Amino acid sequence: MPITNKSILMAALCAGAFIGQVKAQSLPPVETQKANSDYKPAVAGQTRIGGTQTQTKLNVMVINKQLKSPWALRCLPDGRFLITEKGGAMKILKADGSFDKNITGLPAIAVGGQGGLLDVNFDSAFAKNRTLFWTYSEQADGGFQLAVAKGQLSADDSKLENVQVIYHAKPAYNGHLQFGSRVVFDKQGNLFVSTGEHGAEDIRMKAQDLGAAVGKVVHITRDGKPVPGGPFAGKSGVLPEIYAYGLRNPEGMTMNPLTDELWEAEFGPRGGDEINIIRPGKNYGWPVVTYGIEYSGKQVGDGIQQKEGVTQPIYYWDPSISPCGITFYTGNLIPEWKNNLFVGALGGSHIARLVIKNNKVVAEERLLKDKNERWRSLVTGKDGALYGVTDNGNLYRIGK
Repeated sequence: MPITNKSILMAALCAGAFIGQVKAQSLPPVETQKANSDYKPAVAGQTRIGGTQTQTKLNVMVINKQLKSPWALRCLPDGRFLITEKGGAMKILKADGSFDKNITGLPAIAVGGQGGLLDVNFDSAFAKNRTLFWTYSEQADGGFQLAVAKGQLSADDSKLENVQVIYHAKPAYNGHLQFGSRVVFDKQGNLFVSTGEHGAEDIRMKAQDLGAAVGKVVHITRDGKPVPGGPFAGKSGVLPEIYAYGLRNPEGMTMNPLTDELWEAEFGPRGGDEINIIRPGKNYGWPVVTYGIEYSGKQVGDGIQQKEGVTQPIYYWDPSISPCGITFYTGNLIPEWKNNLFVGALGGSHIARLVIKNNKVVAEERLLKDKNERWRSLVTGKDGALYGVTDNGNLYRIGK
């Protein structure tokens, strides 16, 4: 091909774009504070990876300021938003953020502490069966526990019908902390549900107990039964619905659209927040293995960060950012974000953008730190923008 001014210009532009990308990926790490411990990562790049910076000029808008402690945010097939509020309300907002519907018919919810109405998701065949699944804390013998329910949304979107409670994450505990929980569907329409271990020293070891449903990811059918052929199926004294274990407070969970693998955000103790790829039968260590310490400053257990048979996180934070809802960006509005993982940070008051390559975090960015918001849930909208709800009751649109 003959060399022309045009080809030289195109080569220069491509080289410039490449150099710009390299420069963006080689920024200093975004975390500059001192870690809580002197623990060392198991592999290079497992924490404090180099920074990156979004080149697209972002347009950030609050499109609803009237929510009350929103917990879950989903984008319905028609572009509207399905939202839960921890106090017990479920509602639909229009695509522009304005109010549309209140949804009634929920079962009794035990609201208190970190408990209340939590996640919601719609069936993969929602257009035909109108089925929603949601999680919430309920009162039970011995205290409180996570429950999973389902019901059909009425034709006018105003109430849930044929409501059934399909699963209880036992044992119950007399406390209101760390219930998890997210609901994600596999390709067959079965449910992955994450459960917290209730955040107390006298129950946290249940995260390692295969006879207990706390501190786990469970894999259940639409009717709440164990999905056949699970990693612990047929083993005596073991709950067959357990898919993975050794989790503390898994408040974020989503499917990677490129690999169809389940990713989880782990709310650690003081330090030790994690991003994990959840695989069948794997042990993720809590509370035996962790990069965090107790809030008191003491080590957790024996202070172990690596152990045979325990799966390492692909990434962790120390100090904590308190990760909550996570989502992979699947829109086309901001191409440089494609398939990046976005993590809502509560204590960190920002959205973490993680650039992923070959199942490893290769760059990190902190977005909207200036808003001083606790980001509870994130989703890609039908228009390709990123949407997020915050504990202050705001629904944000982040796009162009």
